[in-house]
Amino acid sequence: MSAISSRAPEPLTAPAVSVLRPGAALAVDLGLAAFVVAMVGLMVALPGREAAPFHWLFVALSLAYGLVMVWHARRRATALRQVEELAARQLAGLDREREFFRDASHAIRTPVTIARGHLELATGSELPDGVRQDLIVALQQLERMSALSNRLLALARLDAGEALRCQPTDLAELVGRIGRNWSASADRDWRIRNEPTGVVSLDPEWIALAVDALVENAVHFTADGGTITVGCQALDTTCTITVTDSGPGIDAEDLSKVFDRFWHRMPPNGQMGSGLGLSMAHATAAAHGGALAARNHPLGGAVFELTLPRPAQAT
Repeated sequence: MSAISSRAPEPLTAPAVSVLRPGAALAVDLGLAAFVVAMVGLMVALPGREAAPFHWLFVALSLAYGLVMVWHARRRATALRQVEELAARQLAGLDREREFFRDASHAIRTPVTIARGHLELATGSELPDGVRQDLIVALQQLERMSALSNRLLALARLDAGEALRCQPTDLAELVGRIGRNWSASADRDWRIRNEPTGVVSLDPEWIALAVDALVENAVHFTADGGTITVGCQALDTTCTITVTDSGPGIDAEDLSKVFDRFWHRMPPNGQMGSGLGLSMAHATAAAHGGALAARNHPLGGAVFELTLPRPAQAT
């Protein structure tokens, strides 16, 4: 998380644009009605018929009103066309962004996988300690690149509205597995507190990516030896996954930004993240009909709660 916020503008939708159409149509109708009234007035004032002095004023005002309404309708039509063109450009831009995310993630994945395979083979051979340590660092950076490509691809698929592949999943087992994987690689005081959740219908791939992003964020903001608590619990209609850290917490003015795409805040270890993990987790929760919220713990640190719906039949 950093002090740079990037929020793409919401695309204009058809209902928002169509609001202009009734106004333009009404203006045309009123203009035509005014012209009809003016013509009737002129017919009354034909030679051989008497016209009161105010009659000509009435005709002139009707004609002027009709002209104003027609001018107004033309202005509204022009504005409508401009708004539609803007909406089309914004939608085209969003499509290009999604294509970039998808293509970039695929382009990164292949060379990263190949390089990681070669480095893993190399670390298994007899090497001087210094060289081995360098290879381990290189592997760690490749893991970061792999996570970045996975999140880029996940965001592209979520933005494209790709259907979830929900299946009965033991949520407690999934969360516990991710917590144990991280506890083996990060020197923190890990506490896994899972309550039995039973089987929940969800997309295990997406939820695993989301939970992994939440735990990684906690690792970034918790110093060595600090405490990270990962757990889940089930209520009547929801399941909640909670990740709590003992880091510095989140500034009050930043709480509304933490899920913005590409938004960062410098962690204590100075290792800046991609700014995609929390955004992807937030989108994943929404795609499941759930929510992801962030708050500060009263005793210090940050708390992230991912809530998922739990139908009554999922036990």
